[in-house]
Amino acid sequence: MRPGRSSSPTRHASAERGGATVCLLAIGLVFVLVGLFGAGLGAARCARHQARVAADFGALAGAVRVLDGVDAACARAAVLVSANGGRLAACRVDGLDLIVTAQVRVVPLPGMARVAAATSRAGPVRAVDG
Repeated sequence: MRPGRSSSPTRHASAERGGATVCLLAIGLVFVLVGLFGAGLGAARCARHQARVAADFGALAGAVRVLDGVDAACARAAVLVSANGGRLAACRVDGLDLIVTAQVRVVPLPGMARVAAATSRAGPVRAVDG
Protein backbone atom coordinates (compact mmCIF):
# COMPACT_ATOMS: atom_id res chain seq x y z
CA MET A 1 0.00 0.00 0.00
CA ARG A 2 1.28 3.45 -0.90
CA PRO A 3 1.37 6.22 1.64
CA GLY A 4 -1.36 8.89 1.35
CA ARG A 5 -3.76 6.54 -0.40
CA SER A 6 -6.72 5.06 1.35
CA SER A 7 -7.61 1.50 0.64
CA SER A 8 -11.25 2.15 1.56
CA PRO A 9 -13.68 1.76 -1.38
CA THR A 10 -16.23 4.00 0.34
CA ARG A 11 -14.27 7.14 -0.48
CA HIS A 12 -15.06 6.89 -4.23
CA ALA A 13 -18.60 5.65 -3.68
CA SER A 14 -19.54 8.63 -1.51
CA ALA A 15 -18.31 11.05 -4.19
CA GLU A 16 -20.66 9.51 -6.78
CA ARG A 17 -23.62 9.03 -4.47
CA GLY A 18 -26.86 10.54 -5.96
CA GLY A 19 -25.68 10.72 -9.58
CA ALA A 20 -28.26 8.21 -10.76
CA THR A 21 -31.01 10.08 -8.91
CA VAL A 22 -30.22 13.32 -10.72
CA CYS A 23 -30.12 11.49 -14.06
CA LEU A 24 -33.46 9.80 -13.33
CA LEU A 25 -35.03 13.13 -12.36
CA ALA A 26 -33.80 14.71 -15.60
CA ILE A 27 -35.25 11.87 -17.67
CA GLY A 28 -38.53 12.11 -15.75
CA LEU A 29 -38.68 15.85 -16.41
CA VAL A 30 -38.17 15.24 -20.13
CA PHE A 31 -41.06 12.74 -20.11
CA VAL A 32 -43.31 15.24 -18.31
CA LEU A 33 -42.45 18.01 -20.79
CA VAL A 34 -43.05 15.75 -23.78
CA GLY A 35 -46.38 14.70 -22.24
CA LEU A 36 -47.44 18.32 -21.71
CA PHE A 37 -46.47 19.17 -25.28
CA GLY A 38 -48.49 16.20 -26.58
CA ALA A 39 -51.49 17.16 -24.46
CA GLY A 40 -51.29 20.73 -25.75
CA LEU A 41 -51.21 19.54 -29.36
CA GLY A 42 -54.12 17.20 -28.71
CA ALA A 43 -56.20 19.97 -27.15
CA ALA A 44 -55.48 22.30 -30.07
CA ARG A 45 -56.38 19.60 -32.58
CA CYS A 46 -59.66 18.84 -30.78
CA ALA A 47 -60.54 22.55 -30.73
CA ARG A 48 -59.86 22.79 -34.46
CA HIS A 49 -62.18 19.84 -35.10
CA GLN A 50 -64.82 21.33 -32.83
CA ALA A 51 -64.62 24.65 -34.71
CA ARG A 52 -64.91 22.81 -38.02
CA VAL A 53 -67.99 20.88 -36.85
CA ALA A 54 -69.61 24.02 -35.45
CA ALA A 55 -69.00 25.90 -38.72
CA ASP A 56 -70.34 23.00 -40.83
CA PHE A 57 -73.53 22.61 -38.80
CA GLY A 58 -74.05 26.37 -38.60
CA ALA A 59 -73.67 26.76 -42.37
CA LEU A 60 -76.03 23.87 -43.09
CA ALA A 61 -78.69 25.14 -40.70
CA GLY A 62 -78.38 28.72 -41.89
CA ALA A 63 -78.42 27.80 -45.59
CA VAL A 64 -81.98 26.57 -45.18
CA ARG A 65 -82.99 30.12 -44.22
CA VAL A 66 -81.06 32.06 -46.87
CA LEU A 67 -84.25 32.89 -48.78
CA ASP A 68 -85.65 34.48 -45.58
CA GLY A 69 -82.78 36.98 -45.54
CA VAL A 70 -79.26 37.33 -44.23
CA ASP A 71 -80.37 38.10 -40.67
CA ALA A 72 -82.57 35.01 -40.40
CA ALA A 73 -79.90 32.77 -41.91
CA CYS A 74 -77.13 34.10 -39.68
CA ALA A 75 -79.33 33.93 -36.57
CA ARG A 76 -80.06 30.26 -37.24
CA ALA A 77 -76.35 29.62 -37.91
CA ALA A 78 -75.40 31.33 -34.64
CA VAL A 79 -77.75 29.07 -32.69
CA LEU A 80 -76.16 25.92 -34.10
CA VAL A 81 -72.61 27.22 -33.77
CA SER A 82 -73.11 28.04 -30.09
CA ALA A 83 -74.86 24.70 -29.49
CA ASN A 84 -71.67 23.03 -30.72
CA GLY A 85 -69.40 24.99 -28.38
CA GLY A 86 -68.33 27.72 -30.77
CA ARG A 87 -68.83 31.42 -31.35
CA LEU A 88 -70.04 32.85 -34.64
CA ALA A 89 -67.19 35.07 -35.88
CA ALA A 90 -68.51 35.87 -39.37
CA CYS A 91 -71.56 35.12 -41.47
CA ARG A 92 -72.32 36.23 -45.00
CA VAL A 93 -74.44 35.26 -47.97
CA ASP A 94 -72.93 34.68 -51.40
CA GLY A 95 -75.80 34.13 -53.83
CA LEU A 96 -77.70 31.20 -52.31
CA ASP A 97 -74.68 30.03 -50.29
CA LEU A 98 -74.10 30.84 -46.65
CA ILE A 99 -70.49 31.22 -45.48
CA VAL A 100 -69.99 30.82 -41.72
CA THR A 101 -66.83 31.25 -39.66
CA ALA A 102 -66.84 29.72 -36.18
CA GLN A 103 -64.30 30.15 -33.40
CA VAL A 104 -63.57 27.91 -30.41
CA ARG A 105 -61.40 29.08 -27.50
CA VAL A 106 -58.87 26.54 -26.25
CA VAL A 107 -56.32 26.55 -23.43
CA PRO A 108 -53.81 23.85 -24.48
CA LEU A 109 -51.44 24.66 -21.62
CA PRO A 110 -52.02 26.78 -18.50
CA GLY A 111 -51.66 30.46 -19.31
CA MET A 112 -51.72 29.89 -23.08
CA ALA A 113 -55.19 30.60 -24.47
CA ARG A 114 -55.71 30.35 -28.22
CA VAL A 115 -58.62 30.50 -30.65
CA ALA A 116 -59.25 27.83 -33.28
CA ALA A 117 -61.28 29.02 -36.27
CA ALA A 118 -62.92 27.29 -39.22
CA THR A 119 -64.97 28.48 -42.17
CA SER A 120 -67.67 26.48 -43.92
CA ARG A 121 -69.88 27.06 -46.93
CA ALA A 122 -73.32 25.53 -47.55
CA GLY A 123 -75.91 26.02 -50.25
CA PRO A 124 -77.91 24.27 -52.94
CA VAL A 125 -76.39 21.65 -55.21
CA ARG A 126 -75.43 23.01 -58.60
CA ALA A 127 -75.88 21.00 -61.75
CA VAL A 128 -72.66 20.38 -63.63
CA ASP A 129 -72.79 20.27 -67.42
CA GLY A 130 -71.03 17.15 -68.52
